[in-house]
Amino acid sequence: MLAALLAATVAGCGSEQEDPPVAPVGAAPSEQPATGAEPSPPAAPPATVDPCALVTRKEAEQLAGTKLDAAVPVRETCTYTGPVTGPTAQVEVFVGDGAKKFLDIERELGHELRPLAGVGDETYASLEAVFVSHSGQWVSVRLVRLNDPAENRAPLERIARTVAGRI
Repeated sequence: MLAALLAATVAGCGSEQEDPPVAPVGAAPSEQPATGAEPSPPAAPPATVDPCALVTRKEAEQLAGTKLDAAVPVRETCTYTGPVTGPTAQVEVFVGDGAKKFLDIERELGHELRPLAGVGDETYASLEAVFVSHSGQWVSVRLVRLNDPAENRAPLERIARTVAGRI
């Protein structure tokens, strides 16, 4: 009886369909197993904009009115800071979702946002930053200084025009 059961089990092993081979993660489409359906082409990665290319060090220094240290890029941001010897100054550039979130927070806080006509698709200026949208891409430039914010209005508007031309 045991011999008959063992024989039936062994005979049944060859009759089951085997699972198709699985390609390793990250394998190229040509390495994928054939399934009868055409694989869809990989989605193109979203276009990236280098935030440090949108505002150069020289432009950041003009905006801040002082010398600044070299750019510190981190993902979708670029920061220029004043030297430790002073004066206090910082220029921050945000690209993408972070820039849009910054604008949304400014709105939620009720901060004054002035539209800037003729700059990008949609542009706003606050006392400390500008927010530029062009072709679906948001960029913000924030200026930190210990001065009367009214002094920053024209320089921020100039940098908004520069950024809009580079997006």
